[in-house]
Amino acid sequence: MDSRDWHGKGYSFFANTGCEHFPCHPGADPANFSCLFCYCPLYLLGERCGGRFRYLPSGVKDCSACLFPHLRENYGAVVARYGDILAALPKPGGAGGTPRSER
Repeated sequence: MDSRDWHGKGYSFFANTGCEHFPCHPGADPANFSCLFCYCPLYLLGERCGGRFRYLPSGVKDCSACLFPHLRENYGAVVARYGDILAALPKPGGAGGTPRSER
């Protein structure tokens, strides 16, 4: 997504400064911390998310050191990955499901 399309638009940044967890990542700059992707849409991409994460011994993905989806300038990069996110989702009806284009 070209930054000229979204840069400076209200829909590309939201800071919930009234949230009891704001900002929820240690060391984050509150003036540049977006809550728009509070639940990161890239999480389900696992190791392909592109963020700074680690796996805990329990196997849980820990993104507490990652600020990528929360930085104002990364809105376009997150939205550009929606095709990858859609491809990673399970298909309706399993492997034999009806393709969306045939519905």
